[in-house]
Amino acid sequence: MFRNVFGAHPDGIWAAPGRVNLIGEHTDYNDGLALPIAIPQTTLLAARRRDDGQLRLHSAQGDGRVVDLAVAELTPGVVTSWAAYPAGVVWALGEAGHRIGGADLHFDSMVPTGAGLSSSAALECVVACAYDGLYDLGLSAPELARLAQRAENAFAGVPCGIMDQMASACCTAGAALYLDVRAGVHEQVPFAPEERDLRLLIIDTRVKHDLGDGAYAALRAGCEQASSLLGLAALRDLSPSDLPRAGRMLPAHLLPLVRHIVTENARVTEAVSHLRAGRIAELGPILTAGHASLRDDYRISCAETDLAVETAIGAGALGARITGGGFGGSVIALVDDDAAETVGAAVIAAFRTHGFQAPNLFPVFPAPGARRVERAGWGGVELGP
Repeated sequence: MFRNVFGAHPDGIWAAPGRVNLIGEHTDYNDGLALPIAIPQTTLLAARRRDDGQLRLHSAQGDGRVVDLAVAELTPGVVTSWAAYPAGVVWALGEAGHRIGGADLHFDSMVPTGAGLSSSAALECVVACAYDGLYDLGLSAPELARLAQRAENAFAGVPCGIMDQMASACCTAGAALYLDVRAGVHEQVPFAPEERDLRLLIIDTRVKHDLGDGAYAALRAGCEQASSLLGLAALRDLSPSDLPRAGRMLPAHLLPLVRHIVTENARVTEAVSHLRAGRIAELGPILTAGHASLRDDYRISCAETDLAVETAIGAGALGARITGGGFGGSVIALVDDDAAETVGAAVIAAFRTHGFQAPNLFPVFPAPGARRVERAGWGGVELGP
């Protein structure tokens, strides 16, 4: 496809994955803790360096047109639609002082859009990874993630935290990423449910969400207002024992947001403790408690995601919750291998009964982060690291 569109061979092919957040939702922009994994579904990018300063973008999922931009003229607000995400990364690289030029980029993504699986972070991180290779920038995975977040915040206009980009850039196979945003550190914690005869099931409700529509920004603003009223740098500074005092100091509409962030950080700590001890099944109740908090306190669930959670648990799942930014998207369910088919069938039947669009169900496992997957010698193809 790259050759058909651009009339030449690419210099290489890169990949960056979507992610599932096991627990730790909306905590990253509150300096908190999170526990995501990368998933096998990736965004692939064939790329070729250009020396004329032009950035040409083409997507297999697009309308067939090539978006042609001048790197020197990239500025927030000028580029719209999906192209803002890759263009924003190129802009962020330049803003950070890296000497870069143009490129021909062809994308093909297996990460469902609007499903809460971070298709945007995959798109950003694969561009950052490819540019690192094309221009020999020597960037670390966390540096790639920070540049990708900068692109989404300042160029695409979505005030997200850094969890999605860190997951896409830094995760490894067979592990969850224990992320401490305030400390700026991360740890790979073993997570291999298949070794315990367990399965992590994705239930994509097909209810699309758009984090750029203002609801996400309103939640973040509410958290920041609560922090200011409490005299804190971030809600990370509160512990569960501080909640009664916070309740006396805050307007009633802000307390549920605070309660979710504080209890969610505690759930991450508990989940990591179980994973370190190999007690993966103990994640089940933590997932379910996290969903109740997102539903009742943060209020980002919907009828479809609530139905998926309730039905999965009723059919034998060890636990389930909405994952991602919310307002639709996907649910994750931790299930025994021998119960996976029963759980899936029950969810599909429940959606049919309620007149909802049929969900898309598939298992996932911890996969590697952004990487070069192929080098082209074009006398033959070598598999890269």
